[in-house]
Amino acid sequence: MQRREFITLFGGTAATWPLAARAQQPAGRVYRVGCLAIASREQLLHLLKAFEEGLRSLGYRVGENVVIEYRFANGEMERLPALAADLVRLGVDIIVTGGNPQTVAAMKTTTTIPIVMIISADPVRTGLVASLARPGGNVTGLAVDTGGEILGKRLELLKEALPHLSRVGILFNRTLRPVGAGSRRWGRPPGH
Repeated sequence: MQRREFITLFGGTAATWPLAARAQQPAGRVYRVGCLAIASREQLLHLLKAFEEGLRSLGYRVGENVVIEYRFANGEMERLPALAADLVRLGVDIIVTGGNPQTVAAMKTTTTIPIVMIISADPVRTGLVASLARPGGNVTGLAVDTGGEILGKRLELLKEALPHLSRVGILFNRTLRPVGAGSRRWGRPPGH
């Protein structure tokens, strides 16, 4: 299996690989995956288990043909650059990041190791990627908020689904942002 195919696994498109390609693992090749997180191990335990189960379903066995180097900032964002640098020193094949702060820390540490964002917010506007269609650099992944770049496409899809549609209303709150780093709560930023 090629390095690019291994990286594709983490980019969310592994399901499109032919089944035969998934089953063929090179003898003796051990991939090193770096995972960089703001939260603690305890907070992410259920996600780590799911991640490792997903790898197993694709023929990767932790400790056999893949090693995962987890680094947790335990809520201390200022630790992210040092943790990212540690992963680079270890020579990982890929760095998997959670949100924007982890991705930025990894980007500042390496321009050659592939970085896969599991979740990001407006990656184009925040400078994580050049565009959604062609991210460029060494960063790719998934975005929950794609920003303005995809809004036109959403309207095109709506028009295709409802060809007789003549008006569309959109309601949104421009000031609504995540409350705190890594927070799952949404609200108004302080001072609004």
